[in-house]
Amino acid sequence: MKVVLFCGGLGLRMRDYSDALPKPMVPIGTRPILWHLMRYYAHYGHKDFILCLGHKGHVIKDFFLKYDECVSNDFVLSEGAKRLELLRRDIDDWRITFVDTGTASNIGQRLLAVRRFLRDEEMFLANYSDGLTDCPLPEITDRLAASNATAAFMAARPNTSFHFVRHDTAGRVTRVDNVEDADLWVNAGYFAFRQEIFDYIVPGEELVEEPFQRLIDARRLLVHEHTGFWRGCDTFKDLQTLEAALSPGPAPWEVWRDPQDQPQDNSAPTPRAVGFAAA
Repeated sequence: MKVVLFCGGLGLRMRDYSDALPKPMVPIGTRPILWHLMRYYAHYGHKDFILCLGHKGHVIKDFFLKYDECVSNDFVLSEGAKRLELLRRDIDDWRITFVDTGTASNIGQRLLAVRRFLRDEEMFLANYSDGLTDCPLPEITDRLAASNATAAFMAARPNTSFHFVRHDTAGRVTRVDNVEDADLWVNAGYFAFRQEIFDYIVPGEELVEEPFQRLIDARRLLVHEHTGFWRGCDTFKDLQTLEAALSPGPAPWEVWRDPQDQPQDNSAPTPRAVGFAAA
C-alpha cells in the first residue's frame, strides 16, 4: 500500500527548536522524525511514499537528494577510502513522490491534492509526520480489510501532563483526574483508508472534523486502541523524551532493528519512555 505523509504544517510549537527546519525534519539521533516514521512503514513492506510538502518543503527534498546511507548503516572502507561497502541499506528500494500541497493547506486539502497518485489503490495508508509508535501495523490494516468500513486509525492514551476537570452547571467541581488516569483516548494518526474516503471530503475541510463525522454517521469509521508506546513530537519536551528512548537502543518504535545487533550495555538501566497501559 502507498503511504501518504503530511509534511507541510508550520509546526509552531516546535519553533523554539529551529526556525530553519520543518517539524518532520527535527532530528532524533542522527536522522529526522520523518525518516524514523518511513522506516517503520518500510518494515511492514510499505515502501511507496507520497510526501505532502508545504512549509520549508525544500529542506525535505534536499535531505533525500543528498541522502547519505553511511550515517545510519555500518560499512567497510578500504583501498585508502576509495572503496565503500555498505553492510546494510536504508532506502534503496523506496519510491518517494514529493508533492507541493501548499503552505497554508489543512490535512484534508493535502490529501485531496495527492488523490491523483492514489487512483489505483484500493486501500492506502496516511499519517502525520511527527508521531512514533511500536503498534503492529497489520492490527490496523487487517481490521479495515476485514470490514466494510472506509477508514481506520490508531487511538492512544494521552501522554501530556495536566489535570482533567469535571464540574456541574453551578461550577462546583465534581472530579479532578490526572489526564493519564482519565478514560480518554486521542487521535494518534496511523490512518488506513479505502478509496471511498474521497467521497466524504468536501474541498476545504479538515480531515478529522467534517469528513470523519460523516463516516461516524454512516458507521464506517474504525478505531484501534493501542496501549503500547506512542509519542507525538509537538514540543521540545516530547523531543527530549524521544531522544532519551533512543539512548539504550533500540527505541520502542524501531521495530526494524534486531536487538542482537545492538551493543551490550552492562551499566545500570536507563529509564525509557513507555506508553500508557489501558486502565
